[in-house]
Amino acid sequence: MQDLEPAETINPEVDGSYDAIVLGAGITGLVSASILLQQGCQRVVIADQYAHVGGNHIDVAVGGYTFDVGSFIFQDDSPLLRHFPELLALYEPIYPTWGRLNPQGKVTAYPISIRDDIIAAGPVGMLRIFGSAAYARLFQRRMTNAREFARYWIGGHLLFRSGLETYMERFYGVSPDRIDIELAQKRMLWISEHASIANLVRRLLRPAPSGPANQQMARPKAGFAHLYQAARERLERRGATFLLGDKLSALGKQDGQFQLRIGDRTVSAPRAVSTIPLNHATELCGHKSPAPLQSITLVSLFFSFAGRRGFDQSVLYNFSHQGAWKRITVYSDFYGRTNDREYFTVEVIGKPQDNSIPDEEAAFRAHVLANNLFVGDLKLEGSFILDNAYPIYAKGSSEQAAAAIRSLKAMGIESFGRQGGFDYQPTARVSTQEAESALGMKRLP
Repeated sequence: MQDLEPAETINPEVDGSYDAIVLGAGITGLVSASILLQQGCQRVVIADQYAHVGGNHIDVAVGGYTFDVGSFIFQDDSPLLRHFPELLALYEPIYPTWGRLNPQGKVTAYPISIRDDIIAAGPVGMLRIFGSAAYARLFQRRMTNAREFARYWIGGHLLFRSGLETYMERFYGVSPDRIDIELAQKRMLWISEHASIANLVRRLLRPAPSGPANQQMARPKAGFAHLYQAARERLERRGATFLLGDKLSALGKQDGQFQLRIGDRTVSAPRAVSTIPLNHATELCGHKSPAPLQSITLVSLFFSFAGRRGFDQSVLYNFSHQGAWKRITVYSDFYGRTNDREYFTVEVIGKPQDNSIPDEEAAFRAHVLANNLFVGDLKLEGSFILDNAYPIYAKGSSEQAAAAIRSLKAMGIESFGRQGGFDYQPTARVSTQEAESALGMKRLP
């Protein structure tokens, strides 16, 4: 794929001069600003169309409940805390557990259960599972997409019986046979690790420790705004300026200076870092793309509940072959009940346009009722639709993203992160490490 056309310069009157411009105030943007200040920048401006700090780390307060748009868990040994140590005291220590609803209607271990997915299949089913896996290893070595990758390691029969194939489509937003093999190899290594004979023997001989070595943490009950205000204040003390809540309309370069138009003002700097969606960044620079990169639209449904929920885990994934919902996170397990009711967020992969909250609610209610979950008083408290939640890795998207990044780099813009690098990063830990690597920061032991 050819690189995009170079950007045109803009020449507005400059309202403020800085050492660096950072586009985006999410985790990657905040860490990038911290690194730039550490590397000698005296004045850094952080610009975001969101009116808040934290990017897609968003919570919604409804009545006495506070829901998250997604599911976010941190750790007390995260490298993020090297940049913002104040956050540690604000986090809420939690002890989450994870489960999944399998195609047989049973809540079981996540991501796979030897007992429920293999042994419960019975003698004939087990023969089919192992026969299918053996056949895939011998005759299906060609791997060009995520489905072929997973099938090679666990066989087509277990791939279907466990519900993994169905869940992959829910998660990635496209059929697994349309997902790039590069992403599969990068983000689905756990499949090969679990399917490795050596690892199976090792786990049998030396069981895994009973719990994580680090402490799992959630944002404070007061919400993300309370959490990231501490990060903002630290950056401001060190020389950062935040410009939030205004439209980013143009980014050009003239005489070695980047010029960013935000709202009714223009700021300039000799260095620019982008952590916003690639589509948006290339549009800002006037680059033309043959087709925009696709991202997940995430629909979050916020429920409160009183009754028998039907599972004990804090986080439940939908691996069944029915139902559109992807994941449930029970926030009352972390923060306690409100008005003697549990409350949780349901994530559904939405459409780029025309998402119907009543339809999604009705479909969720029907599915959990069919599986004997949430028997009692289930009330929808609110909802949220988030565009650009994370990338869709359809075939060809990696090359298209790489071309966009090259075109920005040719202009001198450093673009990386979940949005800026079109790179799914599952945790704040990974986002921090990627920013440190991209900006050449030496990692501490």
